[in-house]
Amino acid sequence: MVDKPESGVVAVLRRILPYTTVLCVISAIYTGWVLYSRREANREAERAVEQKRAAADRRVLNAIGDRVKILSFYASPAAVRPGERTLVCYGVANARNVAIEPPIDRVWPSIARCIEARPRKNTTYKLTATDENGRSVTQSIEIDVHR
Repeated sequence: MVDKPESGVVAVLRRILPYTTVLCVISAIYTGWVLYSRREANREAERAVEQKRAAADRRVLNAIGDRVKILSFYASPAAVRPGERTLVCYGVANARNVAIEPPIDRVWPSIARCIEARPRKNTTYKLTATDENGRSVTQSIEIDVHR
């Protein structure tokens, strides 16, 4: 059997194929290294941000202490027309139970939460937060309803 001589294109491909394979492997390794190092840098940045948030939370909790506190209680807007929407927002610390009278919606202890209300007449809302020892604090707001 007689081998045919290879055509020019096939011969060139056979000569450069090992080099292109090596280049592809090197570029794949480099790309993987870049992606891995960026992912690690992002994780470190996220950890640093999380540590700053945790430190800020600790400072807030130290300032609040262990007593139940109402951090915020307000309506936005504080004046509406009958049936229009307003947001009643509250924030409490160290509370086990929270109640708003007259009832608007289901409420629970939260540092920041807003509930939609649609008063038909001037309404005074009273927020009561109670801790696990039965101590409670109360705060009121009034929503003016203009006709």
